[in-house]
Amino acid sequence: MAAGAVVNALWDIKARRAQLPLWEYLAQMSPEELVGVVDFTHIQNALTEAEALDILRRGQEGKEERIAQLRSNGFPAYTTTPGWLGYSDEKMLRLSHEAVADGFGLIKLKVGGSLEDDMRRMALVREALGPDFPVAIDANQKWEVGEAIEWVKALSPWNPYWIEEATSTDDILGHADIRAAISPVRVATGEAVQSRIVFKQLLQAQAIDVMQIDSTRVAGVNENIANLLLAAKFGVIVCPHAGGVGLCELVQHFSFFDYAVVSTHSEGRFIEYVDHLHEHFVDPVLVEGGKYVAPHVPGISAEMRGDSLTQWEYPGGPEWTRLLGSL
Repeated sequence: MAAGAVVNALWDIKARRAQLPLWEYLAQMSPEELVGVVDFTHIQNALTEAEALDILRRGQEGKEERIAQLRSNGFPAYTTTPGWLGYSDEKMLRLSHEAVADGFGLIKLKVGGSLEDDMRRMALVREALGPDFPVAIDANQKWEVGEAIEWVKALSPWNPYWIEEATSTDDILGHADIRAAISPVRVATGEAVQSRIVFKQLLQAQAIDVMQIDSTRVAGVNENIANLLLAAKFGVIVCPHAGGVGLCELVQHFSFFDYAVVSTHSEGRFIEYVDHLHEHFVDPVLVEGGKYVAPHVPGISAEMRGDSLTQWEYPGGPEWTRLLGSL
């Protein structure tokens, strides 16, 4: 993650110098240039440089039209806001209705606290939103493999769109077992995957249906380009993880780039959206009608506001002084 911070900062400088948002800067690079920034070490048994070049060359056809579509229409988002554990049923349903009214095409519920509670909550949301509206579930690595299989099977009557982090992200074969057992429920993971090599193995083992890249967990832009190419090679959709401070701002660029020149389609793909802490950024994400609006300010969208940095400098900033003084 530390290496990724440095690498992302360097790409931010390159995109700013080119006066382009990062996604568009990457999309305008040639296939040869893009392949040149990927480290193929330890992934060539799944994706060769020649295969990556073929993917990117195919992506040049219609590229400018897709870039124009992204500028005009944005990219689909999904929201986790309605589904946090601990919310009352009333609050969950109110936020679910608001998410649909705001145009989101998928919502996500956290699960794993109590099977009885999860079944009740899924039933309520299904009754409220109908049988076909996409509702994903997320266990945050809570379960053992067998437990995950039984729990998801118990929830399957309510048609979960995917199960996210059903077990430890490091358990590649466990994910494969889960996927084989719970089909047609999709298996998603990736926010805690630390390298392209783990993603490679998840794909080789046919362990996931949805790759959830993170903008900072791996070693920056270069490695996420490799991850997008791996997903394209294996025909797996990418729905990035985004939450916390700045993750939405950063990861949106990868989905826009992916659509422009790698996967070249957005069917079934969403970028996660969490509606807090964006006020600390100079160029915060903008979601309208359930879609991320294409970033247009040059760079990677990670610049934080000076007053936020001053207020939250650790340990002497005013906010930390206040918090620590109250302990």
